[in-house]
Amino acid sequence: MAGGISYHAKDILFKSLSELYQNQALDVYGLHGLPRIKALLPNEFPAVRADEKRSDTLFLLEDASILLPEYESNQRFIDNHLKYLDYAYRILHTYYKQEKQIKPIRIVVIYTSDVTSAHEQLHAGDVLISSKAVLLCEYNGDAIFHTIEEKIRHNEPLTAEETMKFILVPLMHSRFDRQTMIEKTIELAKEIHDESTQLHVIAGILTATDKFIDEQYAKKVKEWIKMTKVMRLLVEELEQEKEAAVKEAVKEAEKQKAVEIAKNFLDVLPIHEVAKRTGLTVAEVADLAKEKSN
Repeated sequence: MAGGISYHAKDILFKSLSELYQNQALDVYGLHGLPRIKALLPNEFPAVRADEKRSDTLFLLEDASILLPEYESNQRFIDNHLKYLDYAYRILHTYYKQEKQIKPIRIVVIYTSDVTSAHEQLHAGDVLISSKAVLLCEYNGDAIFHTIEEKIRHNEPLTAEETMKFILVPLMHSRFDRQTMIEKTIELAKEIHDESTQLHVIAGILTATDKFIDEQYAKKVKEWIKMTKVMRLLVEELEQEKEAAVKEAVKEAEKQKAVEIAKNFLDVLPIHEVAKRTGLTVAEVADLAKEKSN
């Protein structure tokens, strides 16, 4: 994200986005008929260049396909689709290596209000890459902002659709310039009384505007996030999750070591004695002996 972000803050934004988008429909983008979002996936793949700025969002949908959303403010359709082809290759290659299967990929390009039309396909002989375009020039950002502002000022909860639109307001058509709308939207989000929802929304805005936000302002927002109570609670929660994961990993490694030792002992010792020496159960050692004899 722009301006860099601390290890904890990046984890918190990822966790917040996961909670915000999970089980959300994509109708707000005009993408009717797509499966609901099941989870936000990490988007760390090989060959990402250090100078390459992009959104950190990658979604797993309920039909097991992957949604790759990209935010663009230009009409370099050929260059952009070649870039998406590169992303798609890295995603396909990574998941094939991990799971030995090809995951379907859906590419959605969310164009800021600067773009009024878009090409959705790039043909290159036997190679075709296509995307679905969302034109935010068709949305009245000022009107949507005003409606949401009224609800927040009256302490009324936002619907899921309003929350999704709120995140994209800075990229919609407006009488204000983009940076001004980013700041107005984030400052309004700070007035949301529920701190958890507040953090979810700001995390979403930071991610959606990553390519466009002023780096110094982004850094200031991230510093503000660190001071919130919910941020401190989530940091503690993440620490506990990581500690539990480390313990589980150590436990699994120790068990694998015991299994290897048990396999060697089985050549010279009875099952009960092997179990006693390795800490495995008699049933586990018996299963190992059965595997070894097959």
